[in-house]
Amino acid sequence: MYKKLTAAAKRLCCLPIVATNGSNPPHWSYEDKTGPTYWDCLSEEYALCGSGKQQAPIDITESTKADLPPLEFNYSPIPLIIENNGHSVQITAEKAGSLKIGDNAYQILQFHSHTPSEEAINGKRTDMVIHLVHQNIQGQLAVVALLLNVGDTPNPLIETLVQAMPKTSGEPQQHDIQIDINQLLPKDKNYYSFEGSLTTPPCSEGVKWVVLKQPISISAAQLAQYQAVHPENIRPLQPLNNRQIFSSN
Repeated sequence: MYKKLTAAAKRLCCLPIVATNGSNPPHWSYEDKTGPTYWDCLSEEYALCGSGKQQAPIDITESTKADLPPLEFNYSPIPLIIENNGHSVQITAEKAGSLKIGDNAYQILQFHSHTPSEEAINGKRTDMVIHLVHQNIQGQLAVVALLLNVGDTPNPLIETLVQAMPKTSGEPQQHDIQIDINQLLPKDKNYYSFEGSLTTPPCSEGVKWVVLKQPISISAAQLAQYQAVHPENIRPLQPLNNRQIFSSN
């Protein structure tokens, strides 16, 4: 569980666990001495998790209305390749198409889930979030956050995913079925946008964040199946540090 430490207490706790060598990235988690409080202690490569000034997730409390370009999703069906990577349930989507935001085109790489949502709006998290991770030809990342709340209507794609998701961590598993990411998108594509970071180590900054305003529905049973695998895999909210949040309406 996340616990805020004083600077002095954190320095003492960090001393014995800083990773100094080795080719494999150090283990991190969402709890105890490898949890978010200590991510920047685990490796020099994770330093931004503690020192960064544009970190995510954030609490969206105020935004500036702006003439933001519409989101143009161009997704195609793909075979299901799904894995439990120990931190989340992740689906490989490199051949699923792209997202265009104004003049910028981003290829989707993968999508994964967090319960509850990492980002908050006016202090409130939703029951779950799916992060669609994209990259443009310059290597810049754009992440679309799809907020989910429990409702009466199960989502057909999520039903496919919860039936196929591995209960324990391991290698990606390919299934002889097709999935269509378009089934996750809400009708209303209005959104918030801000500059942020990855929400997991190494917490790299320069990530364009797009948070869709309209949540989609997930059934209570579907949510429970996710939570049985990853009950709470979220990073605490990060300081805004004078960043602007823009709103499309």
